[in-house]
Amino acid sequence: MNKRPPFLKVATVGEIPEGAIKPIVVHDKPMALAHVEGGFYAVNAVCPHRGGPLAEGTLAGCVLTCPWHGWTFDVRNGLADHPGGHSISAYEVRVEGEDVLVGWLKRPVT
Repeated sequence: MNKRPPFLKVATVGEIPEGAIKPIVVHDKPMALAHVEGGFYAVNAVCPHRGGPLAEGTLAGCVLTCPWHGWTFDVRNGLADHPGGHSISAYEVRVEGEDVLVGWLKRPVT
């Protein structure tokens, strides 16, 4: 029987200001942890275009822009913010007290 990996603490709430991104590694996967609209969101930190470092990108609201070639993604769900774009993986995030924890993949949006 497969058991999902546990949620792991990656930051505290006060560590990441609103509108900021923090590079993290959870379950051996590089991720970008974003603090936007009062929530925390984790997505794959590698752009599907040419491997750009998404954790070094910029946020405009919930849209993360890759610093290499400008590909854009919604950090809430990993979807491209325009029709026909490639998506990235999004991960479960929860806040317990002051701790920000990241789990495994979110279920795909249908």
